[in-house]
Amino acid sequence: MNKRTALIFGSTGLIGNLLLDELIKSEEYHKIKIFIRKPIEISHPKIEEFVIDFSKPESFLSKIQGDDLFICLGTTLKKAGSIKKMEEIDCSLPVMIASSASLNGVLRIAVVSSLGADPGSSNYYLRIKGEMEKEILKLKFENIAIVRPSMLLGERKEKRTGELIGKMAMKILHPLLIGKMKKYRGIHARNVAKAMISILMEDQVKNIYMSDELQSIVNTNQ
Repeated sequence: MNKRTALIFGSTGLIGNLLLDELIKSEEYHKIKIFIRKPIEISHPKIEEFVIDFSKPESFLSKIQGDDLFICLGTTLKKAGSIKKMEEIDCSLPVMIASSASLNGVLRIAVVSSLGADPGSSNYYLRIKGEMEKEILKLKFENIAIVRPSMLLGERKEKRTGELIGKMAMKILHPLLIGKMKKYRGIHARNVAKAMISILMEDQVKNIYMSDELQSIVNTNQ
């Protein structure tokens, strides 16, 4: 099997950073192209950095060439400043990147979404994620994996008070979330990253993966 080239958008976020680490360790990938706003501190022979201006897509879309595309982009309303700006970052940008990747011959794609994503939702965040999913599922790839993690466990570079409270509550509720409720269990961001890689390594007919399914994939491959 030929070694693959991975492409990552969002490599400085919680999942993206751990995904980069897993790809570096993977023997299946010989090159990792990361598209970032400013240089990162990680140096490795596999990594090829593209420092880009996301507001000027014409300057980087043609460079999205490789085998497997991983999109881990996302923001919060506080950071974005408005719902409109959040829509640009969480929906328009991922769809534009994925569309260009498809046209450039990229074979597979894995995208981080959210549990509860629904284009018809009255919740702006879940609606935005749902609209992003809907558009990406229309594209032509050999394998499309949309992952919907629940509460993410792991240390972020930035502190989010609401998330910290949620993690504390999740520890208490975890044993009670069984059966159909298992998808609401918290999952470590590294396990989301591992599952994304595993899914793209297989020929899958499934497109959307819930949190508990991601954990199951990781457990199976350990």
